[in-house]
Amino acid sequence: MQDLTAYIEQHIDSEHPYLYRLWRATNLYQVRGHMASGHLQGVLLRMLVEMIRPRRVLEIGTYTGYSALSMASGLDDGALIDTYEINDELEDFTRRNIEESPWADKVRLHIGDVLQELKDSPLGYDLIFIDGNKRQYCEYYALALNLLNPRGYILADNTLWDGHIIDPAYDRDTQTLGIRRFNEEIALDKRVEKVIIPMRDGLTLIRVK
Repeated sequence: MQDLTAYIEQHIDSEHPYLYRLWRATNLYQVRGHMASGHLQGVLLRMLVEMIRPRRVLEIGTYTGYSALSMASGLDDGALIDTYEINDELEDFTRRNIEESPWADKVRLHIGDVLQELKDSPLGYDLIFIDGNKRQYCEYYALALNLLNPRGYILADNTLWDGHIIDPAYDRDTQTLGIRRFNEEIALDKRVEKVIIPMRDGLTLIRVK
């Protein structure tokens, strides 16, 4: 699988030098460096943004900023990303990564619980990327539907969860159960079109009809 990933990365757009440095720093200085989106997913996120052309993007779960900056690199002038990270211990590292990037003017970092911060928000978003606490994906989805502009898009990361979603050994794992509940809810929701892209850890693309 590593050989195949290497082959793919050699045959797609190259990784932006700043994003490579961020990926490397994340893996050097953070315990769970693998949580960063990385080259392949970063290119896909940028291209999806370039196709959808959202004016406002919401990201739930910033981590160290790789995915937010990948999306920001594809935004039109004047478009903005609001990205929410609940882990305040990451703030200094992540804020510095965003502020020193070429896309700092397009990303606003918020530290806090998005479910509380935006529950009564009048804001509307054209694209919402869910990548927070796996136990709360269904709650994020409900929030996203309330915040989404007509014919908007939702992306949800980690929806294959390293294969745990079909592994009985994880039947009591709360994160796995959260992803399973989310996948079932999306599959049954007739208000949206949906597809799971089996890359990395699974990425679900959802479009409101």
